[in-house]
Amino acid sequence: MTYCVAIKVNAGVVFCSDSRTNAGVDQVSTYSKMYHFGIQGDRQLVINSAGNLATTQSVIAKIRKDIKDGADVSLETVTSIHDAADYVGEISVAIQEKHAQHNSNVSFEASFLLGGQIGLDTPAVTLIYPQGNHITTSDQTPYLQIGESKYGKPILDRIIKPETALDTASLCALVSMDSTMRSNLTVGPPIELVVYATDSGAIKHSSFSADNEYLRNLTKSWDHQIVQAFLQLPPPPQS
Repeated sequence: MTYCVAIKVNAGVVFCSDSRTNAGVDQVSTYSKMYHFGIQGDRQLVINSAGNLATTQSVIAKIRKDIKDGADVSLETVTSIHDAADYVGEISVAIQEKHAQHNSNVSFEASFLLGGQIGLDTPAVTLIYPQGNHITTSDQTPYLQIGESKYGKPILDRIIKPETALDTASLCALVSMDSTMRSNLTVGPPIELVVYATDSGAIKHSSFSADNEYLRNLTKSWDHQIVQAFLQLPPPPQS
């Protein structure tokens, strides 16, 4: 299973993803689901992937090949995040259809989170569905998720607002990931975090292994704070 979340606030964007893939209980592997494409001074784009591993790897390989070959349309030539999402969606659909021709009994669906900034446009985040269409964040929904989304959603709903500070959004993404890992063992480290500040032109990438001291302390502190907050809640009324 997979969990990826992308957060869009006024100060920038945050991406967080796990690295665990599963093809049955005895086939657990580690693959990065975080990809970065950028031109210094022009654009910084980040992609998270979820779904069939063959599809997601083929999509990323095609994106990289188009850049290397100087294709007319690539992540280095598109002029907006919307166009970038259309481009990735078209590649994804084509690859799914190609794979399905040889094995119709397997789902080759994949979904992607794509975001960042192109030129001086406002940073944006999109969710690209397996069908190739996509949606973006809004003031009412300033984050998007793919994969195992339900366990990490409550903290996002309570904390994330457009005016939320970038450091707070980053911490919220990590807590959302921690909550997901706690409730679903098929989501696991290494955890990758990318932070992009609006108009900065550069991303900050962090990776947290299972034995990372900060990640362990975050889990321990969050567990403790939840218990303490629960114990301070008013008791239910007596009938």
